[in-house]
Amino acid sequence: MPVSLKLENLLRMEHLPHMWCPGCGIGIIVKAMLRAIDAMGWDPRDVAVISGIGCTSRAPGYLNMNTLHTTHGRALTFATGFKLARPDKQVIVISGDGDATAIGGNHLIHSCRRNIDITEIIVNNNIYGMTGGQYSPTTPLGAKAATAPWGMVEPSFDIAKLCIGAGATYVARGHVGSGVQLERLIRGGLKHKGFAIIEALSNCHTQFGRRNKLSDPIELINHIAAKTINVKEAAKISPEEMRGKFAVGILFQEEGREEYCEAYNRLIQRAQATLH
Repeated sequence: MPVSLKLENLLRMEHLPHMWCPGCGIGIIVKAMLRAIDAMGWDPRDVAVISGIGCTSRAPGYLNMNTLHTTHGRALTFATGFKLARPDKQVIVISGDGDATAIGGNHLIHSCRRNIDITEIIVNNNIYGMTGGQYSPTTPLGAKAATAPWGMVEPSFDIAKLCIGAGATYVARGHVGSGVQLERLIRGGLKHKGFAIIEALSNCHTQFGRRNKLSDPIELINHIAAKTINVKEAAKISPEEMRGKFAVGILFQEEGREEYCEAYNRLIQRAQATLH
């Protein structure tokens, strides 16, 4: 993951090179996130990046910011506590699809409904990469995994629709084939006041790809890109034509709904006034 001198202050350079497989899309996503943070002009000391367990969750270890590498599926619980304690700080969570939507799924939906001012980037590579290639809630129907050697029989989650339904006020989707768009979508989430989700469709050629005849990283990235369609174009075509494809761009945005920390603080002030 080559970096510009401009971004070196955001990285713990002494910990590089990273541990991800050559060609892994996580590097593209982390670089897009760093460019977005840099574009916001934030002091790294005012930024917290929090993760759970998995390949994606190793990212905070390389970042020269306030970072927490927490337990599996619990990144949002730590992030919620951090944000409530220090609402003046910028809080980002980075998770894989298994970490965020399987063991962490309950925390995800409640973070959405609370509308807490946290930005979560979910790297969706359709599999558990670090722990051996088990299927995840986003593994496509029919795709093979270590725990689905004859093909996945369960339908997969649509992360974006799940989060919109649960109440997130900014929901976007991008993919590793377009790092520039991904940076723009992440920056939009960072600017947004409320709970923001950016789903980043990514490649895991090591675990997902080699089991599904897509072991070359470029081939798998192109395969992902071919299944995406701009959200404006997606709105013009039928559900049947969209089957098997993913709309990319800002899928939902709502401004003006009260943010959770502000609502909680207002409640405390009202309770204190009543007690006095």
